[in-house]
Amino acid sequence: MSQSAQQNESNTVESNGRSARRAPVSIPIIFYLAFLVAVVVLPATAFTAVLLARHNVAQEETVQTFTVATARSVLQSVEREISGMITTQRVLMSIEALNAGNLAEFHDHAQTALAGTGSYFIIADDEFNQILNTRVDYGTPLGPVSDLGSARRALETPDAVVSDVFFGQTAQEYVFNVVRQRPGITPPQLAILTQNASSLSNALLTRELPQGWHVALVDSSNIVLAASQDAASIGEPLFIPLREGSGGARWIDTNIAGEDYKTIIQYSILTGWYVVAWAPSSQVAEPLRTTLLWLLAGAVVIVGLAGLAAWLIGQQIASSVRGLARQARAMGAGQEIVAMAYPVQELAAVSEALADAGAKRRQAETESRFLMREVAHRSKNQLTVISAMAKQTARGADNVEKFVENFQNRLYGLARSTDLLLAHGTQGIGLRDLFRTQIDPFRPEDPSRVVKTGVNVYLNVQAAQVLGMAAHELATNAAKYGAFSREGGKLTVNWNRAGGGRLHLVWRETVPGFEPPSDRKGFGTVVLQTMVAGALKADVERTVHADGIEWVFSIPLEQIDPDRDSPENDELEPDV
Repeated sequence: MSQSAQQNESNTVESNGRSARRAPVSIPIIFYLAFLVAVVVLPATAFTAVLLARHNVAQEETVQTFTVATARSVLQSVEREISGMITTQRVLMSIEALNAGNLAEFHDHAQTALAGTGSYFIIADDEFNQILNTRVDYGTPLGPVSDLGSARRALETPDAVVSDVFFGQTAQEYVFNVVRQRPGITPPQLAILTQNASSLSNALLTRELPQGWHVALVDSSNIVLAASQDAASIGEPLFIPLREGSGGARWIDTNIAGEDYKTIIQYSILTGWYVVAWAPSSQVAEPLRTTLLWLLAGAVVIVGLAGLAAWLIGQQIASSVRGLARQARAMGAGQEIVAMAYPVQELAAVSEALADAGAKRRQAETESRFLMREVAHRSKNQLTVISAMAKQTARGADNVEKFVENFQNRLYGLARSTDLLLAHGTQGIGLRDLFRTQIDPFRPEDPSRVVKTGVNVYLNVQAAQVLGMAAHELATNAAKYGAFSREGGKLTVNWNRAGGGRLHLVWRETVPGFEPPSDRKGFGTVVLQTMVAGALKADVERTVHADGIEWVFSIPLEQIDPDRDSPENDELEPDV
């Protein structure tokens, strides 16, 4: 193999390789629809997840504010309870029987005053022995007070001291005391208002907390005084440890035995107690987790449904497109195409357009074949007419120059009619335009010498050619011998639709000093009397008046109708 052939083969391979690389990859429509679903659904899902996360943060802030407010409300309720006890204690200490030392009377009075309150009054000496206790009958032997710590503190301050919770020996349940030193008593005595710790539970149980949250009231040693239902036991240490700096307005994250909790701790300055609210972090985050799981499940379902819908739509579109491809191939083969009712409206419109285009193509092909036959037929007629024109012109010509001039003028007249035909196409040629085109080259400068009147009439191709030649011959004769040959001559052309479905056309010349023509028949006379009559089945009448010539044509309207089918080859040819 020669070096040139090898180089050509190499170039061909390289060119084919580049063409293959440049060829676009066809991808089924289902992949585009799947991509569309992903583009729409996935960002929407992600955006929804972000919105849910932000909503959860806002919801968490709301729950946090609510739980902190609830803890403070519980603390305020407990402090109001203790403040009420301090007030009650002060009132009882002012009773006259107590100050007068009439303890039996005071005992009865205090029992009556405290009935139904859950509180009991105790008087103790400086050795912390009970002198009086309204929890039992007066005179019942009493022992020392159960909580010595608060009693000792009360002897050191004139203010009321609130004890921690403790187990009361007399009450035989957990209680707390409000202890105050009786003023002006020597040796000192203590006035103690005691109450069962369980009575404080109402302050907690009447407060609504979000689901999963619990609240407890604990003393300074983190021993439970009261708790919400099943949250903790009174008198037992609370499993939530107290922290320094507690009492803020936000949650505290606490890990106990490997489990995380959200806690709120509020401190009471009046009592030294704490209100503790808590919930497992997992339960606090559960709403968001549940919502996200539902979102994920919903996204999966939506993506699945959207994918299924995309697949179904893709199948419908692909089937429709394949049908359109079959229609397009049928149209290319020139076959008849029937519009299909595809499920996609736009594709159905394309199918209708293809069917319409196919029909128009077949119609155009039919028209092309018809026009080719028509051109052949008209060319044959034109050649026949031109041949007759040449022969007749030669008979009346004295020399070659005269023959050329006359023959050329007649060809120009025929050409003007053909120009009108090309300009107006299949809509027909106006009779007024035809006369204007043929008469204007010969008309005098004075426009009043030519008058054309008549209704709007359109001619088919054959009628336009025949009447164009007739008008040219009449105008030529008018210029040579008739109305245009002398000053004062006048031409009147009038036409109308006469009865019986005919066109009535009158050509009337008025010539001063008119001289009648000879009987010799030239080409013009042949055209007027023979060709018009034969080709258009017209009645032609020529009248010679004293002042000029008059031609009258009566033509059937069906012979000049633009919608009339063109004549076939075997129709009558013009006899010129």
